[in-house]
Amino acid sequence: MKTTPTHAAAAEEFLKDGERSHWHDDTLWHVRSKRDVAAQKIPEWEQLRNNASQIKDHVLSNLDNLLLQFEKNARENGIEVLWAKDADEHNQHVLRILEENQVKNLVKSKSILTEECGLNHFLEDKGYDVVDTDLGERIIQFNKQVPSHIVMPAIHLKKKEIGDIFHEHLGTDAGADDPAYLTEAARQHLRQKFIQAKAAITGVNFGIAETGGFVVCTNEGNADMGTHLADLHIACMGIEKIIPRAADLGVFLRLLARSATGQSITNYTSHFHRPRKGKKMYLILVDNGRTNQLGREDFRNSLKCIRCGACMNTCPIYRRSSGFSYGSTVPGPIGSILSPGMDLKKHSTLPFASTLCGSCTNVCPVKINIHEQLYKWRQVITKEGPSQPSKKWAMRFGGNVMSKPKLFDMMGNLARKSLSISPRGFVYNSFNAWGKHRELPEVPKESFKDWYRKNRKQ
Repeated sequence: MKTTPTHAAAAEEFLKDGERSHWHDDTLWHVRSKRDVAAQKIPEWEQLRNNASQIKDHVLSNLDNLLLQFEKNARENGIEVLWAKDADEHNQHVLRILEENQVKNLVKSKSILTEECGLNHFLEDKGYDVVDTDLGERIIQFNKQVPSHIVMPAIHLKKKEIGDIFHEHLGTDAGADDPAYLTEAARQHLRQKFIQAKAAITGVNFGIAETGGFVVCTNEGNADMGTHLADLHIACMGIEKIIPRAADLGVFLRLLARSATGQSITNYTSHFHRPRKGKKMYLILVDNGRTNQLGREDFRNSLKCIRCGACMNTCPIYRRSSGFSYGSTVPGPIGSILSPGMDLKKHSTLPFASTLCGSCTNVCPVKINIHEQLYKWRQVITKEGPSQPSKKWAMRFGGNVMSKPKLFDMMGNLARKSLSISPRGFVYNSFNAWGKHRELPEVPKESFKDWYRKNRKQ
């Protein structure tokens, strides 16, 4: 059975290309900087974050009632509502709908939930033509990859590489990498797919319990194009995406795009309430581990996430190691607190892929305490989950030393003297992972305790 590489091993592979790693880092920091500028233009920014967080607190405490209210109103609007306890049931619902409506060609706008459920591969294996219509998603679909970022799925690719992909799949000029030229080629290619498709699949950014309607946010208008032309619209929604009232929507729309890309709002904010005459609309409400996460007191706040990606754009680990190093549908800090709840063994290294600097928490538009949850997952994993024997031994040894002041002082003195006289090869070698890319600071002549004893009277 194929084993999933640890985050550290996958990150090391990405870091072998130093130029790409630095470029990836700089690109995402640029997006983070745009977010800061956009936020600073809103005097009430922190109040918006507080409001959004409190609304989500209400949602998580009343999720069952809000979902039932949402279902009732959606059905009254003429939407067929289905429930799925896991990814397999979600995929089976989609398959049944397509079979009943005799659909073979479908277009899909960006949906992290369907990526989470593996819908594309599931349908392709059964002979369906599934076309991702978001430009970034289409690029990685051509490249047989999964998204490396939840908002910018092809952020790991440079324009020359995209040009080569389009040359192979769309017949663009060899070596052409002008973004306008490549975008126009994609537009012409996708237009034919929109016209041919009989069904459109979208995600859902917000479901509104009060009205039974839902909102899809895009920058390319591809969700609108697909749903307007197709006879069948299938919307796939994680149950945590519910909000109570239409009046609450404005709070989240002001936060979402600014946090994601630094825009004031997404170019298209599309509201769906009912199917048009002669057409059908289905809404699939998906659990897939969400109620389990809701039941974890320390981690339930992770379900507040509105999938803006701000925590990824600011995270020094994600920026340097790329989304592929996480091995999960949602990478970065938020993925590192969501994924262990789905499969602790597979994702046991993710909570350790963090400096615990708190930058992710600081930029989160709904105030998820991400860095605190990362720390708590570390405690759970160390206690219950798999861990390297060498790390367990080192932690036991370190804990024993730090619990005995005299032993701690003795070991500190020994370490200072040893490091000051040791040859470089003794300190910087294959056993010292931290020394691969770092230099230790100059060894101090005395401990802080010794210095303080000498100088405290001054």
